[in-house]
Formats: sequence, structure tokens, C-alpha cells
Amino acid sequence: MANKNLNAAKTAKKDEFYTQMSDIEMELQHYWQHFHGKTVLCNCDDPYESNFFKYFALHFNHLGLKKLICTCYNGSPVQGDELALPLVFEDDEPKKVAHKVVITEVNDLNGDGAVDLSDVRILLQNDKNVLSTLETGDFRSKECIELLKEADIVVTNPPFSLFREYIAQLMEYEKKFIIVGSQKAIGCKEIFPLFQQNKVWWGYGFKGAAAHFFSPYEDIATSSNHKKDMIRVSGVTWFTNIEIPKRNEELDLVCRYSPEEYYHYENYDAIEVSKTTDIPYNYAGIMGVPITFLDKYCPTQFEIVGSNSSTELCKQLGVLPLGEDWIRRYREHGGTGHNTANMVRIVYNDKNGKPKVAFQRIFIRNKHPRL
Repeated sequence: MANKNLNAAKTAKKDEFYTQMSDIEMELQHYWQHFHGKTVLCNCDDPYESNFFKYFALHFNHLGLKKLICTCYNGSPVQGDELALPLVFEDDEPKKVAHKVVITEVNDLNGDGAVDLSDVRILLQNDKNVLSTLETGDFRSKECIELLKEADIVVTNPPFSLFREYIAQLMEYEKKFIIVGSQKAIGCKEIFPLFQQNKVWWGYGFKGAAAHFFSPYEDIATSSNHKKDMIRVSGVTWFTNIEIPKRNEELDLVCRYSPEEYYHYENYDAIEVSKTTDIPYNYAGIMGVPITFLDKYCPTQFEIVGSNSSTELCKQLGVLPLGEDWIRRYREHGGTGHNTANMVRIVYNDKNGKPKVAFQRIFIRNKHPRL
């Protein structure tokens, strides 16, 4: 249900999913040393509600930030209580407009001996240089691109429906980033090469590869596994291009390859490895592993060769169309999936000789097999 809800949100262009503070704190604790003296941009973050903005405002001094910039899109349906910003009225009705918040210092403005959100609220309400409006707040707009150019690191949960366009913009302007996205995004032809070229990788992730988001959409946030106004979404993680210790942690491989234990693909010279833990330590050839392998990927240990997540990526591997003979055998063995002779997919025969289509796989090679 959770994935269905996320896909529905993408189709309907409903992109208001707010990340929990606890999840932000859990991930960003691994990056603290990278923020000192830097300008941080949260460019998909309504300061009424964004926990990204609150996180960096609260930790501004601890992190040693140079500047914090936060922008939001017109018409956000959520207004928080902790940071109630001024509304614009139209026909006597409140209308949310795009805001830009720029902070260069956070001090103890209420004199209580601590810096917290109450000090940030006072700052926003009393310093006209901090809060201003934008034309649209769209991250693709000219005014927001100028803010992007100014930033050192971008941290946010970008729109689900615009993820490919969003990450392409970050790469174009050569920005460091820590952002939330679907694990399946690595299957996109625009994004997979970034992983293959070690330009982007996964961060530490959410517990169980699932996150609970605040969502204002009653028709979307309807899961049997949600609490209050939160929706559980599986298969999400953090995408980054900032070096983190886990990138250098090699997998401890314990399985030994034998032809009897591992299927070999029929139309591609590689073996099927259905679990990351089953990667054999003594196999020097190419292996097809689940996309969740990226959570354990160490570039000094493995090379990413390719992916079968699209026809184009399969063709890059040299995979040919299935052909009429394979389709005939597939049907004779009871296969009912939507497969045709001209489709380009990687296939294999299971232990009973039944033709099978491989799941979404990343193809890797062990750089230092123990033969």
C-alpha cells in the first residue's frame, strides 16, 4: 500500500511529504564535519513546516554554518505552529505565497540562555532582511537557480515527481547534496550512470529502508501501517555525493561459488545472486545483484558494470531481444507474464528448467576475488 500511495502521489503531482526530524538527525550526524563554514540550501522546504529548516536553524552555531537559505513553492497546504510566518491575504482569505528565508546568524534573542526555535521565530518576525517573498519558489526558476549557485551543500526532500530533473540540476551546477529519494530511482537511465561513475551514492538510509512522512493528502496517506497523519513509505533512502565512512567499508564475503548453487543467465554472461549476502568471494565474473546492494557498495571492492532496469541499459550490456524460441519455451512452462519476442530482458532457467525473467538487478564485478 505504501508504494502504491507514493506512486499515486507522483502521478497526481502531489509532492508535499514532510520528513521527520528524527530521521534527519539520524542521517545528518554522519556529515557534521562537512558543514563548517558552508552555505546550506534547503530549496524545497516550506519554513512553516520543514524540519530541514528547523534542523539547520537549531544547529546553525554548532555546525558553524556561514549561511542558511530556505525556499518554498507557492501554495503549500501545510502551516506549522512552531514558526508561524506572516500570511498574504487575498479577498479576505489567507493565501500561502513562496518565501525565502536567509539566516547568517542565530543568537539568544529572548535572553533565556539558550538558542532554540523561539529565537528563530523572533528573528523571522523582526528582521526584514531575513524573510522575503519569491515569485514562485520553484527550484527551476531563475531566482532559485541564483540561490543554488550561492550554496555549497543542498539538503532537502525534493518533489517525488521531479526527482530526475532535480538531481540533474544539482549535477549541472556541481553541488554537494544530501537528499531523500526512492531506491528505484537508480533504475532511471539519467541517474544510474551517476552511480556507475561514482558521482552519486546512497547515504546511511532509513531504518528498514522505510520512512514515515507527514502528509496532508487524505487520499494518498491511507495506509494500514501509518500513525496519525503519517504515511509509511518503503524503498526510500538518502542520495549524496559527500564522502562518508561507510563508502570504505568492504563486505565480508563468506559464500563460495559453484555452478550448482548459482544460476547463469541464458542471454548474458553473468550469474544470478538473489541476496547481497550470497555474493561469492571466489567469482571473478559479472554478477547480477539486487538494487539494495548499493547500501553496501564499496567502490574499492566492486565495479558496477551495468543494470537491466530499462531496455536501453540492457542493450548497453549487449543483451539481445528474447526471440520467438524463448517465448515459446516460456509459455510451454506455464509463463503468463507480459513478455514478447522483441523485448530486451535478461533471463535464466531455474532448477526445474523453467525460463525466468531476472528481477531488477545491478551487475557488478569483484575487483579482488579470492580464488
